[in-house]
Amino acid sequence: MSELIRPAVADDAEVLRAIEAQADALLIDSLGAPDWPPAGDGSERLAAPGFVLVLEDPSGSSPVGFVHVLDADGHAHLEQLSVLPSSGRQGFGRRLVDAALDTARERGYSRMTLRTYAEIPWNAPFYASCGFLESIPETPFQRGLVDIETSLGLDRYGRRLQMTVEL
Repeated sequence: MSELIRPAVADDAEVLRAIEAQADALLIDSLGAPDWPPAGDGSERLAAPGFVLVLEDPSGSSPVGFVHVLDADGHAHLEQLSVLPSSGRQGFGRRLVDAALDTARERGYSRMTLRTYAEIPWNAPFYASCGFLESIPETPFQRGLVDIETSLGLDRYGRRLQMTVEL
């Protein structure tokens, strides 16, 4: 049996937060960032304009990963991709990105953006392998993300960049 990718529902809200918190722990350890912002609220993710897809493992027991894509300035913005560390290195992140790209195309988006760390292997290098290229923030939303990242001090842990893929 293969994994299932499906739209998230209200009952997934708490598991989204838990998956993100566990996935963030890897990043926090890698960056040495004990004051990292807490995981996002799953209900808020589900209520935001855009979509959230979850990936259930082959046993179907519960979601092991999710991707959250915002509708921002008429473009799709990959806000969050998280996979449980215990389910890592199995291609689940790539499957979620592929599903997000397909869903964005189906919804009529012409591009997808994201913000990430340049040197973390499962960040920019991973997204580059999915077709994303470094780009410059052009829209008010994108420039606002840079300001938010700066106010949170995320740049002290490494170079942040925007990446875009044409759909």
